Amino acid sequence: MMQGSLADRDLTSITRRRPRRPAERAPVYTYTRLPGRPAVSVARLVGSDWPVGVAGREDHAHAHDFLVLAYFDRGGGALRLDGRAWPVRTGDVFLIAPGEVVAVADPAGLAGARGWVVFFPAEVLEPRDPGALLSWRSHPLLFPFLGRAGGGVERLHVPARERRQWSRRLQALDGELSELREGHADAVLAHLTLLLVGVSRLAAEIGAELRLRDEPLLATVFEVIEARYPEPLSLAAVAAAVNLTPGHLTTVVRRKTGRTVNEWIAERRLSEARRLLSQTDLTVDAIARRVGYRHPSYFIKQFKHAHTVTPLAWRDQGQRGAL
Repeated sequence: MMQGSLADRDLTSITRRRPRRPAERAPVYTYTRLPGRPAVSVARLVGSDWPVGVAGREDHAHAHDFLVLAYFDRGGGALRLDGRAWPVRTGDVFLIAPGEVVAVADPAGLAGARGWVVFFPAEVLEPRDPGALLSWRSHPLLFPFLGRAGGGVERLHVPARERRQWSRRLQALDGELSELREGHADAVLAHLTLLLVGVSRLAAEIGAELRLRDEPLLATVFEVIEARYPEPLSLAAVAAAVNLTPGHLTTVVRRKTGRTVNEWIAERRLSEARRLLSQTDLTVDAIARRVGYRHPSYFIKQFKHAHTVTPLAWRDQGQRGAL
């Protein structure tokens, strides 16, 4: 059973909304802020129980209007996210965007899993200016929630050497929300921010994780992308480097990683762009050239498509969040 339910703590109000149309079979849960309480909630997951009940659904299918981070310190079974079954492994982190349907794909196996779930509305990251965060997609710490190819679900993996730190961080967040001591609001935001920084680092290292697996083809593909992304790099060039046709390479990479080669090239470029925007004072034109875009206008278009804001707006968002 789930330990320390949110209802027991009265930390927040999560209410069920009926589906608007018959085709919308899964209930949608909404996050309602309570005065004087941090708009962040955490619960320990044991087995296939979830922080919000879904009576009448054997697969526990439901959706949220807030962001969800689920970390498993012990794997087992499978979840169904974004219409796809995802095996749950020890160390997995699932990032679930608003509106994505969450369901249990393997109840028997999932009964042996253990983990934590954290959920929060995006505006909690801008407590001094709630209106500043017009879209969660524009926040520097929330881009991993965009999911693979913008699909709204992402699975990352915490290396074994970092799992104890992740568990301690979640326990600390849980403790602040349970005890509500003086300064708990600031402490909760600090712990949440550290979690999201950890998520961002995992997202930046996803290519390295794939290279460590027994996947020689993927290893070569990511080596080519890493070495040549600052240059004009195309699918055809990567395919030539691994002696495959572009079509065949796209099929293989998409099947194994959930993204196409072109999407991985774009993500590597945007990842470096985000780093340069946050850590340097380089102009947008200079950053565009450094990450492989010949035309700054196209870089800005690609960045805005991924994050809903321009690179300069993204930089400003990060600087205000650091104040």
